Amino acid sequence: MPDLPTPQDATEAALFSECWDAVLSYADLCTSGSLTAHQLATEAFTLGMREVRAAGTVPARGPGRRAARLPMIPELLTAVRNTAAGWEADGAGHKLDPDLRLWLNSGQAARYTGPPLQRPVALRGLRDMQDADASLLWLAEVEALPLPTVARRLGLDPAAIAEELDQVRGLFRDRCHRAHVDTPMDAQCRSYARLLDAVTRSPAADTPGDLSRHLATCVQCAEAAACLRLHGGGLPAALAGGVVGWGGLAYLERRRRAAEVRLGVGRPGAAEADGGDPKEKEGRSRVLRNGLLAAAVLLSVLALGVSMMPFGDSGGSADSGDDKAVAASDDRQPVVDPAASGTAADPTPSRTPSTTPSPTASKGKSDRKNPDPEPQGTSAATTGSGGPSRTTGPAPTCRVDYNLDSQWPDGFQATVTVTTDKALSGWQVAWSFRDGQQVGQMWDATVHQNGSRVTAGAADYNKSVAAHGTLTFGFLASWQDKNRVPYAFTLNGAACATS
Repeated sequence: MPDLPTPQDATEAALFSECWDAVLSYADLCTSGSLTAHQLATEAFTLGMREVRAAGTVPARGPGRRAARLPMIPELLTAVRNTAAGWEADGAGHKLDPDLRLWLNSGQAARYTGPPLQRPVALRGLRDMQDADASLLWLAEVEALPLPTVARRLGLDPAAIAEELDQVRGLFRDRCHRAHVDTPMDAQCRSYARLLDAVTRSPAADTPGDLSRHLATCVQCAEAAACLRLHGGGLPAALAGGVVGWGGLAYLERRRRAAEVRLGVGRPGAAEADGGDPKEKEGRSRVLRNGLLAAAVLLSVLALGVSMMPFGDSGGSADSGDDKAVAASDDRQPVVDPAASGTAADPTPSRTPSTTPSPTASKGKSDRKNPDPEPQGTSAATTGSGGPSRTTGPAPTCRVDYNLDSQWPDGFQATVTVTTDKALSGWQVAWSFRDGQQVGQMWDATVHQNGSRVTAGAADYNKSVAAHGTLTFGFLASWQDKNRVPYAFTLNGAACATS
């Protein structure tokens, strides 16, 4: 295994530290163990830095020739992907993630090394920018670093960094539009190129129905639309997926979490350590103080409620017979075991009770209207020694993150990420739409829709998911009037929690 290259100066040492963290994070996604990840990262980092040094690294803004390569971090991530492809070709593919191996042997991987005009629009657009402009865009959008940090690392004015970033986003859009127009495409796609450019310029622009239907069926134009539409929050995903390729969205999520941990989001003083705006620091402190005050008030209310709970004979209450019956049981045991509380999979509670009250607990309540039972927990009517206890379902073993990437008047793009506690050799993720949305196109999964119920099945290359791993897929769909978040997510028929 090669040794890591030695930094030539203090500036390069700082770059090494920043880039190594990104390279190791992506290498960990590509491999099946931490030791193998370190081996892949070391080999790729050595190769990538050799190429970067050979090309020269002077990220100066202003007029001049465009960079012949990607910015430092995406260039090194490309080296990880290329090194993994070399392992697969040399018979060492067993060290790699199984899904990555399937991807490397598919037509999708060939797009990143094939003819330049066939490569993803985001990759071509970023490569066509000046190095410092591309670095600013990548650090702010994909690495999720605060703008003051980006300004300090690139030697820019912190007061003007936001305006600089807006300009760079516009430059990226122009490069992607030119790349899309230069792409060999059929007559239908070419007929929509000018209209696509127009409707993605403004969030208020209406998307004609025929263009919306075309975007739901054409991957090439949908990728271009994600890069051209700067509003809606879909730019980071377009960059990561278009430049990195396999695992781009998972890498994006990892870097966002790493930035939060590294910078201590929500911790007093985090803004000072990063050179943030004094008003922003004051706002964070105010939020913290208000949060502590709210917690104190909540604890006081809970304490007051406990102190007012009746014990023993309530003295004349209409339900005194019931209270005495409950009090007659062993009051040293809790009525409900907190560990046994479950979560209902369906937001609509069942109207059929699952327990039968004991005769003692039912006495005196026959003429009272019985409200709908709660969808979870154990009724106090089951505390009698002879009454049956209510059972609850098992805790969810999966969690779903549904993200609306972008939306236009009659269509939208969304990403679904599922974290599973169990290893999977195949999967189906299902959910229900609330407002009649219709899925038109899905990637990284197969799709079947029956009414409001949608089922996404594993593709050939991503069937296996490790325990505590994630699976991700995206789709384009149409909507009318409303576009609320779907519900009742399941993984292989088992209910999932939503975040």
